Parts: sequence; C-alpha cells; structure tokens
Amino acid sequence: MPTAQQPRPEHPRPQFTRPDWLNLNGEWQFELDRSDSGLERGVRERDLLQRITVPFAPESRLSGIENVDFLEAVWYRTTVTIPADWAGNDAVLHFQAVDHDATVWVNGVEVARHRGGFTPFSASLSAVAAPGEDATIVVRARDSRYGVQARGKQSQPYFNADCHYTRTTGIWQTVWLEAVPSVHLNRPRITPDVAGSCFHVSVPLSANKPGWKVRAVLSDAAGEVAAAEVRADLDLAPRLVLAVPADRVRLWDTTDPHLYDVRLELIDADGNLADAADSYAGLRSVSINGQAVLINGKHVFQRLVLDQGYWPESLMTAPSEEALVADIELSLAAGFNGARLHQKVFEERFLYHADRLGYLVWGEFGDWGAGVAGTGDDNQQPTASFVTQWLEAVERDYNHPSIVGWCPLNETHQLLHDRITQLDDVMRAMFLATKAADSTRPVLDTSGYSHRVPETDVWDSHNYEQDPVEFGKQMAGLADGSPYGNTGPEGRAISQEYNGQPYFCSEFGGIWWNPEAATATGNSADSWGYGQRVKDEADFYDRFAGLVGVLLDNPLMFGYCYTQLTDVFQEENGIYRFDRSTKLDVPRIKAVQVRAAAYEH
Repeated sequence: MPTAQQPRPEHPRPQFTRPDWLNLNGEWQFELDRSDSGLERGVRERDLLQRITVPFAPESRLSGIENVDFLEAVWYRTTVTIPADWAGNDAVLHFQAVDHDATVWVNGVEVARHRGGFTPFSASLSAVAAPGEDATIVVRARDSRYGVQARGKQSQPYFNADCHYTRTTGIWQTVWLEAVPSVHLNRPRITPDVAGSCFHVSVPLSANKPGWKVRAVLSDAAGEVAAAEVRADLDLAPRLVLAVPADRVRLWDTTDPHLYDVRLELIDADGNLADAADSYAGLRSVSINGQAVLINGKHVFQRLVLDQGYWPESLMTAPSEEALVADIELSLAAGFNGARLHQKVFEERFLYHADRLGYLVWGEFGDWGAGVAGTGDDNQQPTASFVTQWLEAVERDYNHPSIVGWCPLNETHQLLHDRITQLDDVMRAMFLATKAADSTRPVLDTSGYSHRVPETDVWDSHNYEQDPVEFGKQMAGLADGSPYGNTGPEGRAISQEYNGQPYFCSEFGGIWWNPEAATATGNSADSWGYGQRVKDEADFYDRFAGLVGVLLDNPLMFGYCYTQLTDVFQEENGIYRFDRSTKLDVPRIKAVQVRAAAYEH
C-alpha cells in the first residue's frame, strides 16, 4: 500500500481495484542518454547518475531534474521487494503512462515494450521475481525530437510558443505493483442499459477452468441491488446481466451523479474465492435524435470548457490528487458542466472524479497537427501507432459514465478533392475502430476542420471570431442546414457536405486577457491568445457574454466548448491563471452561462 510521503499515492486505476497493491512512486535512479547509446554503453547494468521523483517527468520542477531540452532517451532504475504475503500470486508491474517508446527489464530480463506516451501497459513478473524476492526495475524511455509519434501540444521547437508547451519525456504517471492470481479476472466492460434498467457486464478471464464461475454483485448505499452468476469455462469473457429493480433505479446525470458499486468474483470448482475486484458504474444513456444529443433521453446543453491538463510545476502530470478535483470544481464554479479533455489522454483519476461529480467529458487523443505538411508538425504524422494507442485509451476508459463522446483526432486538414492520403486512412480507421470498440457513445471523427468520414455521428467547427455580431452571422447557417465549417486555403472546402448531424462549436472564445499585460501590444513569446486582445476587463465580460449568447440562443446547438479553463504558459486566454488563481469575476462568468439555453426544452 502507499505511504503518506509518496507523491501521488492514490490507486491509479479506481475502476478495477484489488486490495493487494504497492505504489512505486518516489525516488528512482535516473540518467539522461542524449545519443540513445546507453544500451551499448552498459547503462542497463549499473547504477544511474542522478535521482528523480517519479511520476513527474524530467522536464518538470517536481521531478527534481527540470531539464527542458530535447531528451532523446532517459533511463530509470529502482529495486523493490515484492511483499512476501503475496505468496501464491503473481506480481504484475503496471505503468500508467511512459512517453514515448518504453522498454522494461526486471532482474536483467526484458519483460515489456510499449510504444505510445498516453496509455498504460503491464508486465507479469512471475518468470523473474517471486513474492519475498527483490525486483530491480530498469526502464529506458525514448522520445526522439524527430521521431514520428503522437505528441499533442508538446512543443517541437525548443521554446514554447503560441499554443505549444513544454515537452514530457519518460514516466509521467504512477508506477505500481499488484498481486494477481495466476488465473484471474481481467478488467470488465460494464455497459449501462437505461431502457432495460440493467447493466451488461463482460468479464474477460486469463483462462477458463471447468467448474469455475464468475459472480457479479451490484449494490448501493442501502445494500445489494442485484446479483448474477455464470459459468466461467465456456467463454473468454463471460457475460452477465445485473437487473436493477424499479425501486432501486437511479440514473447518473449532472445533477445526481449516482454510482453503483460493482463487486466481481471468480469462484473455483470447490466454491472457493479465486479472485475478486471492485468497480463501480453509472446508469446513463447517450442517444441522438435528429440534431439533438440526449443524456438519458433529455436535452442537456453541454457547456464544455477546453481543459488541457497542464500545471506549472508538473506539466501533464497533476501535482496531487487534490489538483485534479480542484480543476473540476473551478470549472463548475464558472458555470461549465463538462470539458473537452484536449490533446492528451488524461489520468484515469480525473475521470473517477468526473464520474462522482457529474461532470460531462469528451475523451480525446493527443495528435494535434498530424498530417499537416509545412506546419512544423510533420513528425506527428499519423501511423498505425495512432490507432493502437487510441484503442488502448478507449478500452481503459470505456466504463466511465462521465464520458459522453469520443474524439479520436483534432484539426485535420485534408482537402476534399485531393488524393487519398495516409491521414485519410488513419482517420477512417480511428473512427471505425472507435465505433467497433464502443457502440454506446457518439464519435466525432475529427474536432474541427475536415469531416471526411460521411457517417460521423457529430459535426463541429472551431471558430475564434472575436466580434459577437460577426460570430452570430457565421453561426446562423445551422438553421438552413448549412452550418459554419472550417475551410482551407482561399476558402476551399475541406469537409464533405453536412448531412443533418448534431452540431456544436467545439472551440470558440479564447479571449486574450492578462491584466498585467493589458498595456502591451502585439503578439510576443510571453503572451499569446486568439484575435484582438480585449481593452480591459469590462471589455472581456461584454465579449464573453456576446459570444456565449450566440450559442445559447441557437435551439439547434446541443453545446459548445469555450477555450479555455486556465492559461497555459504563454497562452493567456483562460478563465483562471495558470497557477489556478483568480483573474476574473467567476460568479459573473457563471451567470452568463447558466441561463437556460434554447436547446433545453
């Protein structure tokens, strides 16, 4: 179990927990490997030269390294004793996220490789270390400046600029050990069925054993609600139905984010408990009726904010559990009811708090600029790794009721009548893969710009027009079936024709305001935002109310996403400052947003 002195001591996977686990965050040995020659030089076999605080990236202040140069490769080393009371179980080593290309050795044996900086991976240690024995863990993380990979908003030039931010290399989320039986439960898929007042539970198993059973129990504060049991010897993923009695039905929504507890058990042929894990679930539906996206069959206007999930002292890693909660609470205080989690796959602990606080979320991958030749982002070209990593993200987060939509890509720029490119193929693959992996949520093929997949569930646009009157004119076309769409050079169309899908403006606003720089002029490296900077704070409120009002008053608009929750480095268009301190009258911001939207009827 974690200790009070550890950074980020909480369980990193709150939707599938076992009692026996060990948090490995804290001080590890560390060494830079600028030419990626460490394996040849024997770095794997010796002690490393520096110390780092895991899980914070070496670019961050909280890591104790704070080196913001390009880090071609980095090495980590630590030794842990596997608890002796785990005897009879296997120790599984979990990495929640390592950027970008990781190789892991334990006691000199390679146990895992993983490509992709946003998603978790694991390795069984059963062949290299038993309970009561030491396990020396060595990690090499490669993060080439010129390698092709999904980076999100990480700056590819040396300096931060505009909306490009300090890079993240190596371990940036929790590392942990877990005691797991040799035959065990794997992470379930829990699908809510509001129409049927039940949950469909699919429980993958590591192996099938004659006479074994899987049992699931649903409970709430009053006790057991439903239970089901099924044979575990016929299917790799036995399926159960947990039917909720009418008097125990309680839907999950923004005003009442009710969560049921779920207990999963694997029972052997003698009736003994072979494995058990705890989870939770929310009874919530998402549906589409014409241009409406409905939550539990109701018109819920989605007042979303763009959340990029960066902190000054820790970059993409939240400095603490409390910081994750605080960002949701700051958003709610400003009148938002959800967020577009922008250009990174957020830590799963964030989604846990979104679940319990009734906070709507659109899950997104980190791939901004992919396939845009000549923009400096050419090394973020789409590859099969995009699809692989995105499927890992969808699988990780499938059970979270707070997620109401998926967005695999962001701001892709294909021209409608040009030849088919690799980006077209990857874009369609990510859309189809998302639909195959999750048929319960709408999928936005790409946020903003080129809607190339004709069956995309949702249409959207990004519009940073700063004049509310002009913005209103541009948004008015939705009533005539010709909504505003982003265009390419010389106004050239980059999307297929709109076909009546639900529509929202998924990026707007971005109002540039820094009180301390109010007299500054021009676009500089230390202050950046969209369009013309407001003259003063009063001008900010007028512009904000005007832009928001355009969208609230459109009965065909199911939501919006305002840019953004906080300033991020030089991008100073947040409702709050980068350190989360107040820079605006938050109750005034909230009052603008919480009035009834025309869509809500």
